[in-house]
Amino acid sequence: MMKEAKIALEDGTILIGDCFGFETTKTGEVVFATGMTGYVESLTDPSYKGQILMNTYPLQGNYGVSEEWFQSDGIKAEGFIVREESNHPSHSMSQKSLSDFLKEYEIPGISGIDTRELTIKIREHGTMKGALSTEEIDDEELLNLAKNQQNIEEIDLVDKVCVDKPKILGENYKKRVAILDCGIKNNSINAFLKREMGVVVLPYKMDYKEILDFDVEGVLVSSGPGDPTRVKEAIENVRKLSERLPMFGICLGQQIIGLAFKAKIYKMKFGHRGINQPVKDLRTDKVSITSQNHGFTIDQSSIEDTPLKLTQVNLNDGTPEGIEHEELPVSSVQYHPEAGPGPHDTDYTFDRFIKIMNEY
Repeated sequence: MMKEAKIALEDGTILIGDCFGFETTKTGEVVFATGMTGYVESLTDPSYKGQILMNTYPLQGNYGVSEEWFQSDGIKAEGFIVREESNHPSHSMSQKSLSDFLKEYEIPGISGIDTRELTIKIREHGTMKGALSTEEIDDEELLNLAKNQQNIEEIDLVDKVCVDKPKILGENYKKRVAILDCGIKNNSINAFLKREMGVVVLPYKMDYKEILDFDVEGVLVSSGPGDPTRVKEAIENVRKLSERLPMFGICLGQQIIGLAFKAKIYKMKFGHRGINQPVKDLRTDKVSITSQNHGFTIDQSSIEDTPLKLTQVNLNDGTPEGIEHEELPVSSVQYHPEAGPGPHDTDYTFDRFIKIMNEY
């Protein structure tokens, strides 16, 4: 007989299911992602730090876990909610089961609940604080944990996932790019390495003069978790480096670039998380299907009073998906061109940025 697990939401909802993974209790913002595959990549994505992840696709764990799919050094999400967890994975690269994966990183999982019902609730009411427990715990205590935790806007999540000292990769390549690390994904790093561009992953708090000492061709402002307004040092670095080097931002990086040039940010109702978001490029009218994972976005109306211009929009809700500076070689996208798994429609953005760096 399966051991009981519970998930409590700040609105008083308590759902009971089956326990898998590690026996513990964790809190976080409950969010949903719509991809049919990619649970390993999602769980290890630093952008999910501080969040309890729910996959809307009902079956998870069926192809196991491989370290080759990791986007960081381990699981960053606080918990995992699924409809059905597979105990018998089948894949030539699989090294362990999903449950064993969660146990290794001391992360709780709950299965056997109606994830469709919970997704509808989040879509109607917005993301909510939650508490997930695979231990014996009183309902009232679990509800209190869900309600009384800090809002995600009050937590310095980037500090929990970024590097604390420089990390150099691809030293044999003649040119290299600096990554201002706010929670970089491995796929983003590999996107440069496979194009024979070296990478220097740097703490976002590093002084801009020290960044220039690394003799880089440009700067990538990375993706990452939480509220971009809390990453003040990164915003200041973008201001100071933007007139010296080409710059490109991904996801949180777009929001940081926006803030650096006086655009405004707001928290979305339930965000974009999945691998099927349609984005239109306003310069070419081309539509791409993109992978996304963000809960904050730039306020489009605030761009008008800045030197930035809108280049891409989300076709579902009209939110900004791309911006660029009117004069400087500074641009960004809200989606993830390094997606994996997910569509590769926008992989060309790395080629475009490298071309800009080479010509600058």
